[in-house]
Amino acid sequence: MPETYSMNGGDSNYSYVLNSTMQRDASVTVKGMIEKVILDRLDVTHLLSNSNTFYVADLGCSVGPNCFISMQNVIEAVKRKYQMSKTEAYKVPEFQVFFNDTSFNDFNTLFTSLPSQKQYFAAGVPGSFHGRLFPESSLHFIHSAHALHWLSEIPKDVVDSNSAAWNKGRIHYAGASEQVGQAYSAQFEKDFEVFLNARAKELVVGGMMTLLVFGIADGISLSAFPAGFLSNFLGSSLMDMAKEGLVSEDTVDSFNLPIYTPCPKEIGELVGRNGSFTIESIEITPLVRTDLSAQSCALHLRAAFEGWSSKHFGSEVVDEWFARSNEKGREFSSQCESALKEATQIFIALIRK
Repeated sequence: MPETYSMNGGDSNYSYVLNSTMQRDASVTVKGMIEKVILDRLDVTHLLSNSNTFYVADLGCSVGPNCFISMQNVIEAVKRKYQMSKTEAYKVPEFQVFFNDTSFNDFNTLFTSLPSQKQYFAAGVPGSFHGRLFPESSLHFIHSAHALHWLSEIPKDVVDSNSAAWNKGRIHYAGASEQVGQAYSAQFEKDFEVFLNARAKELVVGGMMTLLVFGIADGISLSAFPAGFLSNFLGSSLMDMAKEGLVSEDTVDSFNLPIYTPCPKEIGELVGRNGSFTIESIEITPLVRTDLSAQSCALHLRAAFEGWSSKHFGSEVVDEWFARSNEKGREFSSQCESALKEATQIFIALIRK
């Protein structure tokens, strides 16, 4: 269930704090895009006509520090736009930032690492963004980075032995049958529709939402996206363990990664169908981290997957799984690094109608 999809907390060797530099660098890549769309399209003066407090939410914030960088970038751009918009002496608006993630998230680590010089008031909001989180028309700006690829649940058909979409012997749709990819796509469509409906309620008219999503270019097969190599070598490690009797094949076959990477066309069609937002920008950008080794990549994956996968397999199996995956990373380091260099993300900016 989505409430269990939390990154590793604390600051240990396997924590998200120490193993999320790829996401940080990917967010830095779009800093200029976020600033530009705020300066060009956000009517800050109108939004603050009845209040001097600007309300922002970061959905899927995890444990920091990446979310602090993103929020500072948003706030600096909003301040700059407000300065440009006011011709007379103005009062600098105050900012309230809501950091959201599932109730299993390590909010203690998040809030003990808040920047000492932050320019906003901070509060935590536990709960899944696959549903309502805030009162109606209570937010001026919503941001989410590298979180919407998480599905609300594993598509039921891919773990059903009686289904044509049964994904036996694999843990993801990468390299799987067309039916498996379609099951994942349908689940993402359902989840994103729920997400947009909830955000349309929470965002004021004229408010903005910026999203950064791991994604693929239009026209690329669902089963052939570059980062699929990473899920395949994770899956092969599990199947090796099943063959050795360290975990049952049934246990492996009942496990799939609840992750989907859409393309810009899918996003645009779903936003259009929802009808509550105007699309200000949909751009695909490279996700390049040239100095991220295969071993570092394995640590990034462990920081993201370990917590909730341990609930399925148990901690001892997961320890062995990631130890083996790390070794496979060494064996296939050039393929891993190539896959990372080819990976992409989608930047989306929407305005509430």
